[in-house]
Amino acid sequence: MKISARNALEGTIKEVHKGATTAHVEIELKGGQIVTSSITNESVDELGLKKGVQAYAVIKASDVMVAIK
Repeated sequence: MKISARNALEGTIKEVHKGATTAHVEIELKGGQIVTSSITNESVDELGLKKGVQAYAVIKASDVMVAIK
């Protein structure tokens, strides 16, 4: 896979929750963190996404905010 995005986080799909048109895909990263993505049901089907499949959370953003407390 070649992609221009700087942040590609590898993990395993924990859950896929399909709605009427949009699905929420939970990817469990190494270390146990969960990243959730909202994508179309069509994309879920085309990519064959289901629990246990290895996947990447690819993050492409023009702004990333950092905060401290």
